[in-house]
Amino acid sequence: MNSFLLGLAVFIVLATVASVYRAVNGPTVFDRVLGAGLIGTNTLPLLALVGFLYGRIDMFVDIALVYALLNFVGAVAVAKYFERRRGGLP
Repeated sequence: MNSFLLGLAVFIVLATVASVYRAVNGPTVFDRVLGAGLIGTNTLPLLALVGFLYGRIDMFVDIALVYALLNFVGAVAVAKYFERRRGGLP
């Protein structure tokens, strides 16, 4: 079971590294925002995995839910900011 969890954690970290690359080297601002949102999304299963390893899955799932809500609100706020800055969509 531990080798499965280790493999899962490595996969999530590799997906996060790919997201960091997109967030840093994105050709547009929207690609960077999408990369940042994906980093937050990849953090959620990692938090659940840590909760499972420590035996406190209930506490870490609550933390993951709050983190997901903050990630969503942040993405919407950034999108609204750039929409107003551009003057709306054509």
